[in-house]
Amino acid sequence: MTDGFVLAVDFGGTKAGLAAFDATGAVLASERLPIHAERGAEQAVARTIEVARSLVADVGDRTFLGCGVASPGIVLRDRVLLAPNVPGWSELRLQDTFEGALGVPVLCATDVKAAALAEARWGHLRGIHTGIHLNLGTGLALGVVVDGVVLTGAHGAAGEIGYNLVVAGDRSGPHEGHAPLEERAGGGAIGARGREFGGNGDAASVFALARTEPAAGAFLQEALGELAVHVANAAILVDPARITVGGGMVRSWDVVLPALKAVLDRAVPFPPELTPARFAQNGPLVGAAALAWDAVRGE
Repeated sequence: MTDGFVLAVDFGGTKAGLAAFDATGAVLASERLPIHAERGAEQAVARTIEVARSLVADVGDRTFLGCGVASPGIVLRDRVLLAPNVPGWSELRLQDTFEGALGVPVLCATDVKAAALAEARWGHLRGIHTGIHLNLGTGLALGVVVDGVVLTGAHGAAGEIGYNLVVAGDRSGPHEGHAPLEERAGGGAIGARGREFGGNGDAASVFALARTEPAAGAFLQEALGELAVHVANAAILVDPARITVGGGMVRSWDVVLPALKAVLDRAVPFPPELTPARFAQNGPLVGAAALAWDAVRGE
């Protein structure tokens, strides 16, 4: 097994990332390709498989052992629940499709849970009995890690805090295609709402404006404060020793950290340590590699 390699696949909102990893964690080859979501799920998967085969060939004479796939939504064997807004994604049988196409064992998981697995296996949650990995990207979600295992919940949806109610009177939720907290404090929502203050629709532009424009700064602090309440509530429920944070907002850690820490320190009986994730920007891809090695071992 030491001379073999695995393939990791991460389906994102607009791109798919692929990488071949050896047993030491070294990247042997990698590639990215656009999803073209408007063209539907089947073409996105088919083109990704073509690139996967090419990457496997590029690695050369090493033994191809297994594959891991991270995807948005709740990934089941025969479908994807709470699927992204890509036509046909909910009907995908990702494990069967990749196993049939590549001829190796495959394991699949929700992207944020894959990122949590990466932190538990090789990152800043390794050796931590109870921890949380928090994703602050276009969407919002977290993964709970207990003794190295990522908790999935009864339906695979543990940690989907983007669906948290914002106020008691919220009447829309997953059954209507809405995620109340994500639509207020996710990166996508911050970018969209920040247009009012001169942003270009991307959260990064709002973080940049907030450094010089008081109105943008006040808006951002309000959004992060609201988010921090929900992170604190999760910490009260789980009692983690450490929270790792990944996703695009981590690029503004000097702004995100004090906003989260102030509420956690005030509200949580035993405030956890907050730290950027080791794999802050590629957690799902590295987690897919961990899934692949688990598939090889039959776990």
